[in-house]
Amino acid sequence: MDHLHTGREKANTGRSVGMFVSSMLIFGTIGVLRRYIPLSSALLAFTRGILGGLFLFGFVKIRKKNKAAKLPRRVLIRLLITGAMIGVNWILLFEAYNHTTVAVATLCYYMEPTIVVLLSPFVFRERLTVKKSVCAALSILGMVLVSGVIGESGVQSGDFRGILLGLGAALFYSAVVIMNKKIPEIDAFQRTTVLLLSAGAVMLPYLLLTNGFNVKGVSPLSVLLLLVLGIVHTGIAYTMYFGSMDGMKVQTIAVLSYIDPVSALFLSALFLKEPLSILNIVGAVMIIGSAMVSEIKISDKEITE
Repeated sequence: MDHLHTGREKANTGRSVGMFVSSMLIFGTIGVLRRYIPLSSALLAFTRGILGGLFLFGFVKIRKKNKAAKLPRRVLIRLLITGAMIGVNWILLFEAYNHTTVAVATLCYYMEPTIVVLLSPFVFRERLTVKKSVCAALSILGMVLVSGVIGESGVQSGDFRGILLGLGAALFYSAVVIMNKKIPEIDAFQRTTVLLLSAGAVMLPYLLLTNGFNVKGVSPLSVLLLLVLGIVHTGIAYTMYFGSMDGMKVQTIAVLSYIDPVSALFLSALFLKEPLSILNIVGAVMIIGSAMVSEIKISDKEITE
């Protein structure tokens, strides 16, 4: 998800909360959906970015609330670079789903707030408070528990690769957060349209060079799910996500944003029969809980997916 400066304090409205919760629930099903699409992660990232970006572009044109301002060249370049990093982030996350459980991959991905907190003193010259330090330590400990390093069987080689890919996705998204903070305030829909299209476009040279457009064995159901991923899970979900912002308080957004990883855990257990041990559950609570506590009271709330 994009990272917004929500500005002044707002009052919650039922419509906005409903839209935001719906977008979070949609994002939470991406891991499950990926398991049923037998395509490369690069092709998935390409399709998701292009379809989602085109949908959002069409929405902005139909909306016509405000005429989109021409982006300065410097801002456009930064958006394109940030979008490219989102594309790489998607590939790593989709690959993580292939090598470990959706639950573990999702929780690894949600280490992103902790990574940003640890980097903020060096990148933004922000003071690392005691509260944020404690939350970061708890999140890292939770990651150890989720990974399976501590347990009867230990972490398996396949799971370890998935964990590294999930953490790599988190690292790239941390870079996206940092880049986004350096981009001037522009229309959220315009910003996200550019980000999504560039996230998909950056995959094109790689796909052409590696024969990545190979769709051998793809069924009509896979094509349908691919369209759902691009249009529903990207275009429509982002539209609801941004459309809800004006009617919600910052702290409400902070809390409700964690519906995404929580729903992913439950849905992976329900539909994919992925088990979670007691240690895994404790680790999940530590990661999500520490991230919520760390971010809940900041004025410019950042929301990640």
